[in-house]
Amino acid sequence: MARVPGPPPMQGLRRQIERRRREKPAGDGHFVRETFCLERQAAREKAREWFDQWPKAAYWTEVESWRAMEGDRIEFTMRRLPSAD
Repeated sequence: MARVPGPPPMQGLRRQIERRRREKPAGDGHFVRETFCLERQAAREKAREWFDQWPKAAYWTEVESWRAMEGDRIEFTMRRLPSAD
């Protein structure tokens, strides 16, 4: 009688994930990232500045993450591809 395989063992996957986290490539990939913590209106202006300077279509510019802080401040990380210049 043939043995029906069960789910794959997770230890190998866990080891691979941990190794990948430890061996993070220098520069964390190909994106340029910058984190800001600004008042809400200033945060909007800074994000608009990035989108104007590095258009999304050419540089994959995006707000990678954000969170609201005390005092109506926003902490956010902008990300884009490096420019050729």
